[in-house]
Amino acid sequence: MVADLSALLKEKILILDGAMGTMLQENGMKPGECPELYGINHPQVLREIHYRYLEAGSDIIQTNTFGGNRFKLAEYGLHEMVAEINSEAVRIAKQQAKGRAIVAASIGPTGKILSPMGDVEFDDLYAVFKEQMVACEKAGADLISIETMTDIGEMRAALIAAKENTRLPVIAHMTFENDGRTVMGTDPITALIILEALQPLAIGANCSGGSKELLPVIEQMQRYSSVFLSVEPNAGMPVLIDGKTVFPDTPEEMAEYALRLRDAGANIIGGCCGSTPEHIQAISSTIKGLPPLARKPKKLKAFASRSTHLLIGEGYPLAFIGERINPTARKKLAYDIKEGRMQMVVEEARRQSAAGTPMLDVNMGVPGIDEPLAMKRAVKAIQSAVDLPLSIDSTNIEAVEEGLKHFVGRPLINSTTGEERHLKRVLPLAKKYGAAVLGLCLDESGIPDRAEERVAIARKIYRRCKEYGLRDEDIYIDCLVKTASAEQSLVMETLKALSAVKGELDVGTVLGISNISHGLPARDVLNSTYLAMAWAAGLDLPIINPFEERMFDVTRAAAVLLNRDINCKAFIYHYSDYKPGGTGTTLKPRHSICEVCNIPEILQEGSKESISPDDVSIGRTEHSSRKGIWRELETAVFEGDKDGIEDLVLKALEEEKTAPLDIINKALIPGIERAGEMYDQKKYFLPQLMMSAEAMKKAFAVVKPYLPKESEVVKGVIVMATVEGDIHDIGKNIVCVLLENYGFRVIDLGKDVKTERILDVAEQENADIIGLSALMTTTMTRMKEVIEGAKARGLRCKIMVGGAVLNEEYAKSIGADAYSEDARSAVLAAQRLVN
Repeated sequence: MVADLSALLKEKILILDGAMGTMLQENGMKPGECPELYGINHPQVLREIHYRYLEAGSDIIQTNTFGGNRFKLAEYGLHEMVAEINSEAVRIAKQQAKGRAIVAASIGPTGKILSPMGDVEFDDLYAVFKEQMVACEKAGADLISIETMTDIGEMRAALIAAKENTRLPVIAHMTFENDGRTVMGTDPITALIILEALQPLAIGANCSGGSKELLPVIEQMQRYSSVFLSVEPNAGMPVLIDGKTVFPDTPEEMAEYALRLRDAGANIIGGCCGSTPEHIQAISSTIKGLPPLARKPKKLKAFASRSTHLLIGEGYPLAFIGERINPTARKKLAYDIKEGRMQMVVEEARRQSAAGTPMLDVNMGVPGIDEPLAMKRAVKAIQSAVDLPLSIDSTNIEAVEEGLKHFVGRPLINSTTGEERHLKRVLPLAKKYGAAVLGLCLDESGIPDRAEERVAIARKIYRRCKEYGLRDEDIYIDCLVKTASAEQSLVMETLKALSAVKGELDVGTVLGISNISHGLPARDVLNSTYLAMAWAAGLDLPIINPFEERMFDVTRAAAVLLNRDINCKAFIYHYSDYKPGGTGTTLKPRHSICEVCNIPEILQEGSKESISPDDVSIGRTEHSSRKGIWRELETAVFEGDKDGIEDLVLKALEEEKTAPLDIINKALIPGIERAGEMYDQKKYFLPQLMMSAEAMKKAFAVVKPYLPKESEVVKGVIVMATVEGDIHDIGKNIVCVLLENYGFRVIDLGKDVKTERILDVAEQENADIIGLSALMTTTMTRMKEVIEGAKARGLRCKIMVGGAVLNEEYAKSIGADAYSEDARSAVLAAQRLVN
């Protein structure tokens, strides 16, 4: 069955099993016990659960290994038993399946956060997932099911580890919030673009509320792809009835939605939290054996960052790559890179982003430096500052891999050539990391003069890419621009080759446009004219200087003429005030450069809409009237510039003689508040908010020694804890970071904390607030114990609660003073409670 799994999925819907944790709890597992070890120690319970799901009609049963990675097992002191625990869990499932069903190794998240927001690197996650997956494959698992991933960066590490170290097919499930994005801000289409490039068997979602919440996720994914889709919804969102946690969706309701999920494009359907064999039996009775939705093959040329994506080709706006992060002939940028500071690199990224650049080229080619380290630093710094896809530009293969490893998204490798030695080194990296690759039409003999010879090299590159397992949508070709000043007669050969490549090969095309004008005056005139010709010839992604306004004029006009600006909306908007004749022309600005800081401002609190020049002038006047250093500090916090903010604080204190409290009240707090407002507006996501918090934390550490002893800067004391029996603390940890950086003193007691200890510490520290977290339905009732205990002791503190299984109604029912659905709302709730 496993060998023909792809063929089977084309013929019929396959049924996954349901919840494992729910069933273990029903069979005696106590809160706080390690589920994986409990299953090993009670094999008869585990066999019975697998048996019931098999009898219910499951085609795929999943092993009891969801938390079987080294990091999670370490929470129970079991980190040296990874192979033993995973192997035994797989063995029990295989014995019970007896060939009746496929056995999937369940792989869950580590509970760690990737750097720079957290303390683990890609290599750490990769090694942990590799260890667990190899153990599962050796024990006989047929399939890998990666589940409940909230961070696309962690999912990338897990999927890459699975593909590179096992021969098993993989299903990749993300978990989405009510707003349609993951906790870290990734939407379904962006997730699809990143994951499909890594070529798993299926992509999909699990947990994330009930079937109703996951239906639109599957609908979105199927519109853009023909990859197999998998879905495991919860049995609804849990509610409290008569003191018991209940998942409200009945088997009949889940079965009804299973049919709708099938009609939306799902190929594999099962259940997650709260679902039981009865739910799976109802689903199986309704849809088992049905053919999947007929879907036409789709090829999506696209790039992505963590939370944005760029779609390329017919039906989508014209796009380009910004060329400014390149030290060639730029001494100051080269010095910044050589010193490892990356401040100018980040500034260039921000300026290009503010100018409307949809994708950035990143080149660290400074002689004499550790280029792989520089690329790693640059990629991390850039994606902390802007949320755009990247082109990793280097001839150093180690630098390319560092860039690919640390970029959370779907990048472009710039580049390989038609030379075999380059193809052998670059193409395996593109396949491993899910990157697209740019092939240059040159080989051992150099750049051919004639179009036909360049097309021949393009054919070779295309053929070799396919041999390495890359898809058409992973391949881009650069037919190479020759300079008009030196080889004028060959200028048109590039466009002839480009047109031929587009006509013959189903690939993307890239050109470095500014090469055409080297050595000539009025370069912007030549560049923009050549760009117009290239657009007409079929160019997909020019590499340009985004600050040349002529290039934008040509691109806007080309978008109209090529039917890529539907109803000419963008063109009309930008040129509605245009006056012919070259005088009095008024164009709506694409960006505004701050006169104080010389970096792009985010106008109108981050609005993406342009504003009039008069508005810009008014804003600058008001801006300039404020003390410059305050604005610089506010911007540094807002943009999460944790590398540069310490120097700015020292400058404010020692050179500008700014009062420490003024720095806090008039710069740092406005900066973090601005970031919070952007988060509320869904224009910032958790990574950006956390980077702002980290910058705030660094700044405050510098200011603190300068504060008068009598200054009261602590807004309140908060005792934070994950309740007894619950070992999930990643959400609570994020809340703690934000609360600290909003001026609260946070006492973090960790996870699985007994009620008495929480109350004792709150009493000893005279806490203003107790913050409680729970992620399990079996432990959320502990919150009521804490609330009742606080009242019994006569504590004056307020209590706020949060966690994925909670809601406002539940919080009120247990007597909590506040409920927080995410980290930002926890800050707002804490501010409200202390006031």
